[in-house]
Amino acid sequence: MLPPRILLIDDHSLFRCGLRMVLGAAIPGLEVTEAASLEEAMRSPMADPALVLLDIQLHGLNGLEGIGLVKRRWPEAAVVMLSSVVSPQKVREAMERGAVAFVSKADPADKILSVIAQLRQGLPVAGDASQEVARADEEGAQQPLLTPRQSEVLDLLCQGLSNKVIGRRLNLSENTVRGHVQAVLAALQVSSRSEAGFAARQRGIVT
Repeated sequence: MLPPRILLIDDHSLFRCGLRMVLGAAIPGLEVTEAASLEEAMRSPMADPALVLLDIQLHGLNGLEGIGLVKRRWPEAAVVMLSSVVSPQKVREAMERGAVAFVSKADPADKILSVIAQLRQGLPVAGDASQEVARADEEGAQQPLLTPRQSEVLDLLCQGLSNKVIGRRLNLSENTVRGHVQAVLAALQVSSRSEAGFAARQRGIVT
């Protein structure tokens, strides 16, 4: 069991305060040190945090760029990335740089606590965003195969543009765009434009 020492690095004071209260209520004997930036974290009085909760979006050096810095300062600490927006690309990059888990700030408190509890016990982390991306990688062979033109239409569709505007952007007739949209919906196995945008973002086809 990892000791209850956590360094929380996030530039939103209200989020830090709220998460600290949640952690304190759930983890007996918890010791938390807060920092609003990586620069401030490097001056932290906590000598050896067991866990570092690191926001991906920070003023100055951002969380992704700072993972290496954190690992050099505290090589034994487990780094958990926090983010308001979870994308497969960011999750993969964080894991490649040394993070052990990637948690969405939109997740319920119980889910965040579950990830932390599993890490403290040395167990494989189940249910966090990094595992969702791993599953998506395993299912990569099932990704829909779109033509370059269909990919362009999908990208513009995800921006909320109408068939008429997409046609003007790509120099296509509205009927041709409509055909491409129908092909995209079929490839993604969805029935509406909004579902197509959601599915495409979840699968990392568009960002």
